[in-house]
Amino acid sequence: MTSSRWAPLAIAAALAAGFGYYGYKTYQGDGLPVGIASGNGRIEAVEIDVAAKSAGRVARLEVKEGDFVHVDQVLARIDTEQLEAQKRQAEADLRRAVIGVDTARSQVEQRLAEKRADQATVAQRQAQLDAASKRLARSEKLTQTNTVALQVLDDDRATDAGARAALAAAEASVAAADAAIGAARAQVVDAEAAVDAARAAIDSVDTQIRDGVLKAPRDGRVQYIVAEPGEVVSSGGRVVNMVDLTDVYMTFFLPSELAGKLALGAEARLVLDAAPQYVIPATVTFVSDVAQFTPKTVETEEERQKLMFRVRAHISPDLLRKYISYVKTGLPGMAYVRIDKNVAWPADLDKGLVK
Repeated sequence: MTSSRWAPLAIAAALAAGFGYYGYKTYQGDGLPVGIASGNGRIEAVEIDVAAKSAGRVARLEVKEGDFVHVDQVLARIDTEQLEAQKRQAEADLRRAVIGVDTARSQVEQRLAEKRADQATVAQRQAQLDAASKRLARSEKLTQTNTVALQVLDDDRATDAGARAALAAAEASVAAADAAIGAARAQVVDAEAAVDAARAAIDSVDTQIRDGVLKAPRDGRVQYIVAEPGEVVSSGGRVVNMVDLTDVYMTFFLPSELAGKLALGAEARLVLDAAPQYVIPATVTFVSDVAQFTPKTVETEEERQKLMFRVRAHISPDLLRKYISYVKTGLPGMAYVRIDKNVAWPADLDKGLVK
């Protein structure tokens, strides 16, 4: 009778022990199933500093803090009056250089014409030399028979020598003309180089003027106005700080025994303190290869004394674009990652999933 009274109690105790063992094997101390890990963090986004490429004065701002902006939208303008003056000077240099090319080419044509004239003179002097040489040859033969006076022979010899000298002078003029043509052509090359340099100077100034218009490199939101109109910024000086709202993630930390099992591309769920009813799907995109001490944002002293690995979970850009007006950085929350892909998500992390 006594043993029959204790039998139900023994069965209940056995069931309780069985359920307790099952719970021990299935759930961790934080209430999550084995294979699901968690860590606390904050929503972050890629920050972009839009800066002036060259030193200058901020002429005006086209946006305000908190504005949503699109890629290539104008954010601010740097004063370009000095650059505009430099461009006008470069354009004047270009016009002068173009005229210089025309002048140099005219010089080449002139030198070529002079060479043709010198070549004609050479032909004329050659003809004169030929005639003088023939006359001299006749005089030398006639002198042998005393038919011509010696004075005539001397005159013919002088005429022949003069013709040879004139031919040599004409040929020297042709050579000088060739040298002058070479110099004139060099001047054309130099003038054309001056044209290229002037055009390059204009292109350089145009680039600087375009750089004075600061545009958004991506879609995002203006976070801070760093420089106000009238302020002078140095080369590389920041003017606007913006965040890329299509590159948003949460950074959190996991102990080594969990981080070592976590695969890149693993599923994650983010729950923000400000909106705990929504579960945001994410993907693990980064696990640090160097351990570090847990930061102060992990609350318990026991956890702080462990070496932890930094993990980053990114939110899908398509999902961010869909809810871009609600995306805010700095919001704290919890990140949950699935270490074992065969383990199902708990019901509270599966319902309310944002799609």
